[in-house]
Amino acid sequence: MSTTAFSDTKTITMQLALPRDIVGVLDVPEAWMPQKTLELIALELYRQGRISAGKGAELAGMRKADFIELLSRMGIDYLDQSHDELAADVATIESLLRQGTQ
Repeated sequence: MSTTAFSDTKTITMQLALPRDIVGVLDVPEAWMPQKTLELIALELYRQGRISAGKGAELAGMRKADFIELLSRMGIDYLDQSHDELAADVATIESLLRQGTQ
């Protein structure tokens, strides 16, 4: 598998042996396995908080908006703020905007 999505980063190439039944569980054509593997790695690293959504998108070879959509489809939260934290942030932004128009 070659990770060519990173043009300015040193990469490694690896070969990964998977049992056929695992490939079947992933439910993708064998030709798509390298891409699917990169997506799964990116999702798990993001879920663990080890990479950003932007880095996850880069690793998965997709736009950030598409990666965020993939996170949603996989049940992984993009925003990890509570409702109260988000409401406080919105109030702060609204206050700053009001100050800017005075």
